[in-house]
Amino acid sequence: MRMTTIRRRRALTGLAFAAPFLMGFAIFIAYPIGASAFYSFTDFNLFQSPDWVGLQNYERLAQDSSFWKALANTFVLTATGVPLSIGIGIAGAHLLNLPVRGQPLFRALVYLPTIVPVVVGGYLWRWMLNSQYGFINYFLGLLGITGPGWLVQPEWTKPAIVLMTLWTVGGTMIIYLAALKDVPGELYEAAEIDGAGPFSRFLHITWPTISPVTLFQVIVNVIAWLQIFTQPYLLAQTRLNNASSGPGESMLTYAMYLFQNAFSFLKMGYASAMAWILFLLTLAVTLVILIGSRRWVHDGAR
Repeated sequence: MRMTTIRRRRALTGLAFAAPFLMGFAIFIAYPIGASAFYSFTDFNLFQSPDWVGLQNYERLAQDSSFWKALANTFVLTATGVPLSIGIGIAGAHLLNLPVRGQPLFRALVYLPTIVPVVVGGYLWRWMLNSQYGFINYFLGLLGITGPGWLVQPEWTKPAIVLMTLWTVGGTMIIYLAALKDVPGELYEAAEIDGAGPFSRFLHITWPTISPVTLFQVIVNVIAWLQIFTQPYLLAQTRLNNASSGPGESMLTYAMYLFQNAFSFLKMGYASAMAWILFLLTLAVTLVILIGSRRWVHDGAR
């Protein structure tokens, strides 16, 4: 009886310490998740009681051309942005790892864009990408190249979004830099003695060692690109229409269309259905990456 009382007291003490987190989780995470699942089966506009419609929201999505356009744009951006982020991150980390004078300064400068507020960076890039007075087209003109209409030509809007987003790739570089520090130096020395070149050393030593970090980076970047919102929203924004999708809906991403339905068109039920589809798509893509990683990720057990 005494031991039971002691265990009960310990359990109550633990619950008391965990109570703030449990309450915050229930109020700010669990309840919104449950509410959005319920609203996805209703017709709800914030000002009227939700009206149960069953699977109608999901059926309407299947027939919504803007939904498929937003999904296609998001997948194109993800398929382009993730490999570039990983490749530039690895290459930049190798450069930052070189023993040169001013190394800490270079690392700080590379990471600096990451801490700049996204909205500030967005308006900065709107100015730089302007086809009439932007710096990028100005420098292209100095090279004899006619700059494109980054924000007005549909075929150039996605490169503009990718270019703006890759500006903050410094965070990925820093993580890879930390991973490179964990590669045993004696492995490189042994490979050099055997006559291995730089590419061979990277392929057989560096890449297997940093592959767990690469798996983490791939998953994080895929999730971020599938949910990309701020960059295309700011670049597509106009004075007359803050919910603009760019020329020919070329900047309409999944998160942007979800935002428009929820807060511009007040279709909360429709937007909730979109949110759950995005969650399931993200979960499916993540599972595919994890299953496929068994072939190329190396750790202590493999």
